[in-house]
Amino acid sequence: MLSPAAAKVFSLLLLFISSWEICSVKSTVTYDRKGLIINGQRRILFSGSIHYPRSTPEMWPDLLKKAKDGGLDIVDTYVFWNGHEPTRGKFYFEGRYDLVRFIKLAQQAGLYVTLRIGPYACAEWNFGAFPAWLKFIPGMEFRIDNQPFELEMQKWVTKIVDMLKAEKLFETQGGPIILSQIENEFELVEWNLGDRARVYGQWAAHMAIGLNITVPWIMCKQANAPDPIIDTCNDFYCDWFSPNKDYKPKMWTENWTAWVQQFGTPPLYRPHEDLAYSVLKFIQTGGSMNNYYMYHGGTNFDRTNGAFVATSYDYDGVIDEYGLPSEPKWGHLSELHKVIKTCEPTILNSEPTVIPLGPHQEARVFNPPTGGCVAFLSNHDPNLPVNLTFWNLQYELPPWSISVLPDCRTAVYNSAIVTARKTEKKMIPFQGALQNWESYSEGTSSSDSSKTFVKYGLTEHLFLTRDTTDYLWYTTEVFIDPSEGFLYNGQDPLLNIMSAGHGLNVYVNDQLQGLHHGSLETPQVTFSKKVKLRGGVNKISLQSVAVGLPNIGTQFEKWNLGVLGPVTLSGLNEGTRDLAKQNWTYKIGLEGEDLGLPFTGGNSSVQWVQGPTLAKNWPGTWYKTTFDAPEGNDPLALDMRTMSKGLIWVNGHGVGRYWSASIAYGNCSPHPCYYGGFMNNQKCLSGCGKPSQIWYHVPRSWLKPTGNLLV
Repeated sequence: MLSPAAAKVFSLLLLFISSWEICSVKSTVTYDRKGLIINGQRRILFSGSIHYPRSTPEMWPDLLKKAKDGGLDIVDTYVFWNGHEPTRGKFYFEGRYDLVRFIKLAQQAGLYVTLRIGPYACAEWNFGAFPAWLKFIPGMEFRIDNQPFELEMQKWVTKIVDMLKAEKLFETQGGPIILSQIENEFELVEWNLGDRARVYGQWAAHMAIGLNITVPWIMCKQANAPDPIIDTCNDFYCDWFSPNKDYKPKMWTENWTAWVQQFGTPPLYRPHEDLAYSVLKFIQTGGSMNNYYMYHGGTNFDRTNGAFVATSYDYDGVIDEYGLPSEPKWGHLSELHKVIKTCEPTILNSEPTVIPLGPHQEARVFNPPTGGCVAFLSNHDPNLPVNLTFWNLQYELPPWSISVLPDCRTAVYNSAIVTARKTEKKMIPFQGALQNWESYSEGTSSSDSSKTFVKYGLTEHLFLTRDTTDYLWYTTEVFIDPSEGFLYNGQDPLLNIMSAGHGLNVYVNDQLQGLHHGSLETPQVTFSKKVKLRGGVNKISLQSVAVGLPNIGTQFEKWNLGVLGPVTLSGLNEGTRDLAKQNWTYKIGLEGEDLGLPFTGGNSSVQWVQGPTLAKNWPGTWYKTTFDAPEGNDPLALDMRTMSKGLIWVNGHGVGRYWSASIAYGNCSPHPCYYGGFMNNQKCLSGCGKPSQIWYHVPRSWLKPTGNLLV
């Protein structure tokens, strides 16, 4: 028997040894064909995309808690290069772009992180997250074997990796990052651009491997991803997918919860029954990681939306744009996650036996030698329910559904049987919130000559603006000889203008001649109209308007915006005059932007008017008012139906672009969308004939109790 003193020493020794053993266990993330192995444990993982800049830091803790409570293991996000390095060499990691803070909050919520460094994101984000300055580096060619691009790309990726290592944010350092992604859906580029693209894709992969992040790299939609990088699937369904090597796990980086909404298109909703069906179909065929894109979509604040993409990025997410659970989707998927977690060891330690039960029905049975039994019963018929006999027991399955039997006997979950409570969300008007409007209308010429410059010929929009504003003015003078025939015969000359997009507002002698805009499919704009000119000097002013930069495609360096010509005036004594071949005066941005109207409402030099003189239905008009914050914590939104097109700021924060005049067209059904049958990006549309977007999210954290400035 030990003496008290000896017992004390022995207990201290045991404590010391135990502590040493805990500290000496090395964190690891590896994989085999069945799944990721985190610290020695093979896992089935549920993940959800939440993009940090599409919500506010004040929203992050609640969003991440709801994700964890909903049964997620991982939060997935892109890294948005143009948000972090808007000007070459000047970096920003604050506010909504505080990436490190977001990752640390995810860990505090008990979540792992998948970091999709890219640097190409797509994500319906402005320029695919590439900074605009990248386009103007001499010799630049995007996403191809090109030294200027590879140099900048490697520099950026290395900066992010080094920053995260310094913060000890990889799982092997005690952090939450278990996966990182290099490039994004690059296979599509290879198909289009051939050998030089393939060389770049392999270079990018090996460059990433050389950074030694100690957790696996992934490449989505990249069938030739080199070892040890894991190729993954993006689609509405990924049960069909197999990675390019038998020893790699089957992972789904984007299970699309809906589809992107553009200005001019209606929103798409994906039925929760079909979403659950797709997840179970994936897991029963060997899938080990499912990521919902998007779990919370959020908002394209400021000017971050890609070309013609709506400001709302709700994406019919499991958590809506405002941070509220989308019920019954959130509850229905939460139950699915719980059920699969109870089956995890059995599924991961065996291969399924497939038992046909009908022309569109089957059972997949996991029955490892170590014990346990899990069955998935599937009815793939999109229209007809069935009664199945499985192991001498009867089961009723709705159409297009899968039942989970954790003991191979009791069906505890079916993808089409929804028990979660449905909630209806309603916007309640805040009476008297927005009154006492004032307006300020800009002219077509700048009152400050220091803000203008003259160039011969026409210059590309983005080359001048560098994406610091949506707007660029082109102004030129046209001299009409008093002897011109049209001054006497009434046959006005024809003004023809071609613009590469996206919008074009035309003025002649300060009189509006027309407002025109393109679309995502056809961004180019054509103006052709007979115009009134006078003898002597006439002024033609063209306002080019961008609606975000394209986010998908190839050869970003060749994409153009603005008035590039031809610009001609026909019906003159001389015939046709080429206006592109003369001097043009340029003004970058709006006068109100120079005066700081979005942030302060301007200074005393700005002559705001109100009451009967308030400007209405006139382009280039600024409006402002003040309001007090509604009581409570309910989410807030602006109803913009009475406006046309522009941008919104609240207390200097960019709410985003609005375009209420853009009406949604498509094949909408007046009936609720039926969940059965394969989902696609034209199914389950609603809201045709209405503005594409009416409500614009205003985060509570941007408001003061009183005196909030809306511009």
